[in-house]
Amino acid sequence: MIPVRLEIQGLYSYREKQTVEFDQLTGAGLFGIFGAVGSGKSSILEAILLALYGSTERLSDRGEKNSMLNLQSDQLLINFEFRAGKNNVKTYLARYASKRNPKIFEDVKPAEHTFYERVGDTWEALSQRGEEIVGMQKNHFKQTVIIPQGKFREFIDLTPGPRAEMMKELFGLERFDLSGKTGSLLKVVREEKIRLETQLNALELFTQDKLVEKEGQFAKLTASLTHAESFVKQADQEFRAKEILRTQHQELLNYQTLRTELLGKKPEIESRRQLHGAFITAKTHLKPTWEKRNDAKVELEKYSVSVEDCIRFKDRFEKEVAQLEHEEIELKKKNQERPQREAKVRDLKKVLEIQLLNQNLQAAKSQLETLQPQIDTKKTAQKALRLQIQQLEGQNEKIAPTDSSLLADLKSAERDWKNWENQAAKYNAEIKQIENESRAFESELAQILQALPSTQSSLESWLQTGKERLTKLESERDSLIQKQGLVAHIHLLHDGQACPLCGALEHPDPLQAAEEAKELGEKTQELALEKSQIQQIQNAIQKQNELAIHLDNFRKNKEAKQAELAQLSQQIANLTSTLSNQGIENQESLSAKIQQISDSAKSLEKLQLDIRTTRKKLDTEQEALEKAENELNQSRLKMQSIQSGISSKQEEIKDPAFCEGFFTKEADLIRQTLQKVEKDIEEAIQLLEGKQKHLQEKRGEQVKNLADLETFTKLKKETAEKLSQFAERFEQLKVAFGFPDEQVLIQLFEHSLDAEKVLREITKFDQDLAIAESRIQDLTKNPEVSLFQEESFLQLSAKLQLLQSEAENLQKQQLLLGQEIKESLKNLEEKARLEQIYSKLQNRESNLKELDNMFRGSGFVKYVSSIYLKELCNTANVRFMKLSKNSLSLEIDDDNTFWVIDYLNGGKRRLLKTLSGGQTFQASLCLALALAEKVKALNQADQSFFFLDEGFGALDRNALRVVFETLKSLRHENRIVGIISHVEELQQEVGVYAQIELDPERGSQVSYSF
Repeated sequence: MIPVRLEIQGLYSYREKQTVEFDQLTGAGLFGIFGAVGSGKSSILEAILLALYGSTERLSDRGEKNSMLNLQSDQLLINFEFRAGKNNVKTYLARYASKRNPKIFEDVKPAEHTFYERVGDTWEALSQRGEEIVGMQKNHFKQTVIIPQGKFREFIDLTPGPRAEMMKELFGLERFDLSGKTGSLLKVVREEKIRLETQLNALELFTQDKLVEKEGQFAKLTASLTHAESFVKQADQEFRAKEILRTQHQELLNYQTLRTELLGKKPEIESRRQLHGAFITAKTHLKPTWEKRNDAKVELEKYSVSVEDCIRFKDRFEKEVAQLEHEEIELKKKNQERPQREAKVRDLKKVLEIQLLNQNLQAAKSQLETLQPQIDTKKTAQKALRLQIQQLEGQNEKIAPTDSSLLADLKSAERDWKNWENQAAKYNAEIKQIENESRAFESELAQILQALPSTQSSLESWLQTGKERLTKLESERDSLIQKQGLVAHIHLLHDGQACPLCGALEHPDPLQAAEEAKELGEKTQELALEKSQIQQIQNAIQKQNELAIHLDNFRKNKEAKQAELAQLSQQIANLTSTLSNQGIENQESLSAKIQQISDSAKSLEKLQLDIRTTRKKLDTEQEALEKAENELNQSRLKMQSIQSGISSKQEEIKDPAFCEGFFTKEADLIRQTLQKVEKDIEEAIQLLEGKQKHLQEKRGEQVKNLADLETFTKLKKETAEKLSQFAERFEQLKVAFGFPDEQVLIQLFEHSLDAEKVLREITKFDQDLAIAESRIQDLTKNPEVSLFQEESFLQLSAKLQLLQSEAENLQKQQLLLGQEIKESLKNLEEKARLEQIYSKLQNRESNLKELDNMFRGSGFVKYVSSIYLKELCNTANVRFMKLSKNSLSLEIDDDNTFWVIDYLNGGKRRLLKTLSGGQTFQASLCLALALAEKVKALNQADQSFFFLDEGFGALDRNALRVVFETLKSLRHENRIVGIISHVEELQQEVGVYAQIELDPERGSQVSYSF
């Protein structure tokens, strides 16, 4: 990851938006970010962490965001542009934005955290997070790329377990964690083995011997089946011949029965044949003429009725048309007077308009009389307002303007003075508390030393004396225990007999059991008392050490508080000295001075507000005056226009004498008269039009009725002639076809006989009878058909069924046995295949068990992690030995614990924690650089970035020079190194840097050396 550009606004001390141009800083290879303590240097690293991971080192994104946001800012905004990916070729933008709740100051709204990638000239939004883009988690990023304050030696202080876990996550060593995969494979193999065992158990009954036995049975069944099939074939041929004779015999019987039935139906069929002939003749030749004659009768009657109706309507239409013509003449006379009546209507409308104009004229005159006094009043008020403005501006010029910057400085001084005095009082109280606690600890330490015997110089010498006495007592106790063991053999001693232990024949002074036991009990009690006293001494020494540590801490805290108190006193003295130059001697006079300036500013502001208010009122009055004058002019023009309109309307009246009496009447009365006349004119027009339309319709109906009368008279005559012709023709046909009785003929016409169905039945009867006679004649030619015996046929059928059943049973047995043989062959092949697979699975299971034992408990990952750590240690030693002048080197043991090889002391090992502060910084720097180098190789980057915010204050001048030379040499390794420090010596050595200064009003400000 290579930074390009960083924009910060609203984070900690960054009140205004500031931009850090990393492109120009990183171009130098080694650059610095310098500034005083508290200027906002480390906040740059926190901004990068916040942009990439959504949280800072000091505060989390949740719950503590309010403290993260500058107290004088309403929003927090960070835009971080950087390059990442393989060889750092892709450019990304991380944006973090959050706003303060305008209603609740302490509430900060949830942040918007988004990432973008530059594609051409545009930014495209990404769904990836910072961990995916940068390629590492936040805690690893802080240990390899950006190392914040207090975190530089974190990698060294990690215990072996977390350190190995970090190497695993950072370098992707989980790919070497094969225990899970091996366990999964072993589980799959075991499940497959169980499955195969189940299948093999199911195939256990299938053997080669059973297969041979079934094949022999199959051969015997095949021979029996062939013999049975020959008998079935012979019986089947005989049966088929008998079956044909049976079919023919049954057919003969059926046809004989059918012929008997048909001969019984023949008289009925002949009767229906005769009826069908007469029905067809009547329907075909006589019925059409009969129907035409009937139709002609109906039409003649219809036309006769229509002629009578038309004659009756002719008289009625003549009377109605005459009446309508008379009414039309009367309405025409009334409408001829319409122009004169409409002219009088127009004159009356002019009278109404003149009345309305006269009313408007009176209203205009009244408005003129009202507006003129208002205009005079407004002009007087304007003169008074102008005079008032002149007076206020004169007062404004007499008041001297206030210095806002001086007021701000005084308020800041007052706030600082109070804060410093409160802090000084707090420090004094804390110093007093520290002194009281120190005296208490000193008193407790004195009490501990009072218990020290006069013969001892210290608790340690007292402890050593006690340990020596304890050793002596334990030796004496052991001797007594040995004697106590010999007492058990006293009963074996007899004068003149050899001792079982030493062989002596004489026993002058044998041990006394009671005395030895008493002495052993006394020694045991002395030993317990001595151990108790040693434990008390050790507790006293531990308490003494703890009290000494507490007293040393109190001394350091007291010195630090006194230094801070002195600094505060100096700040207060500088402030009072500056204020005394302005005539301010104490806080009361400072508050009075601030109040005086504030009151003066408020008076000036109030006076200026009065001037603005008065001017605004004057402008409002001016606008109202202009509006009133415009209304006055408009009223005059309107009055002139109304007078002109009245004259014009009077000239337009055609009959002044008629209208003269209406000028004094009410307008509503005139309107009612107009409405009545106009309605009467309109109704006369509508009545005339309606009457004319009705007359036209009646005349049309009259013409149509006359035409219908002529038409129906003609049709009546033609229909009578047709009826005579059809009657004559029908009589001729009755004679011709032999139907003298017309009533019988009509019954035939109305008969519901289905001629086609009757004809089909007669035809079918003739065909069935002919076929029956023919088949009976053909079948009686063969004597065997007539002599057929059903009993012998049934016996033959039963014999055939018995033979077929036996053959089918044999065939089924053969088929089942054949299927069993095929199934056995298939199962035997499957059994052989499964046994081969099972053997391979047993071998694979054995191998996987070995691998599972090897990879269990992440042992292989720990082994690979230790290799990475050793390589890291070797890489770090190249620089560490140079920095320590070949006196120290780093080593890591099998438990992943760091050790130091001290070549000035014979190359002996000691823990890394025993290094001094400066040496620890050097070791941490070398390890961090080595780790960054491994990460660079892992990310396949041609250039790496390393930011350090730690530890330079712990180095002496020579060590600082060596470290600086080491950092500068990294530029030749294509590395970019950034350092953050307040050490002036570093600032003199680094040519390219950004300077951070804290402005009291504007917050942290960024400037550059270039």
